[in-house]
Amino acid sequence: MRTTRVWGRAALLAATALLALPQAATADGAPSEAGTSFRTATAIRPDQDASAEASTGDYLYWAFPVDAGQRATVHATVKLPEAAARHAASTWQVDVYDGLRRRQACRLGTPRRTAAQDAGAVSLSCTLRTVKAWSEQWANDPLPGTYYMRLTVTGLKADDLGLPVRAEVKVTTTDAGGAQAVDGALAEPLVPGAGSDRRTPAAATEPEDGWASGWWSSRWLWTAGGGVLAALAGVGGYALTRGSGRPARVPQGL
Repeated sequence: MRTTRVWGRAALLAATALLALPQAATADGAPSEAGTSFRTATAIRPDQDASAEASTGDYLYWAFPVDAGQRATVHATVKLPEAAARHAASTWQVDVYDGLRRRQACRLGTPRRTAAQDAGAVSLSCTLRTVKAWSEQWANDPLPGTYYMRLTVTGLKADDLGLPVRAEVKVTTTDAGGAQAVDGALAEPLVPGAGSDRRTPAAATEPEDGWASGWWSSRWLWTAGGGVLAALAGVGGYALTRGSGRPARVPQGL
């Protein structure tokens, strides 16, 4: 009986461990849902794959951080329903908003595209302008903080509303370098305040190494290098113009 109980407990522990494995994989994996508003936007990080199952006509929101000196590109692919279930073509669009919920223009990419009735998927992209560390209040320049990606269908026949779709999104960032740097910095990045909703992306969208706050750029290297070159040029110029001393033909009394 004792041996039976021991084997029974071992089997129970093994079953519990096996059940826990899929849960851990899901918890550590990519986000598999999207928010339906700015407040409930799902937080994702740059270079992280995310997906969501939704219905045609839903508004899908994700939130992500972009720091000063970075240029972000959002990528979205929509896996469309079976062609036999659709009645016409559909037009899809991705929009990007900053922390103040101001719509940001796409510098490059295809943020709006029409998919034919028999198309299996449609891909969209939007490359934003380089994020500045500081800007005038009247300007619409992109600033450090949380950004929102919104994906939805903008042109659709009423009969196709509610059909199931799958959205796959990703955000990539590149460093623009010191050529895009500006003097000054924000007191705080433009991030949403922590609300009562458990999915508010206030802290979740902060970069892993913190906000740069605009204090560093490659302009510091160019400034330091320029100072060193100026000093060397001054020493060299002085050495060339100083000569070798008092000419021998000049009397000592003069």
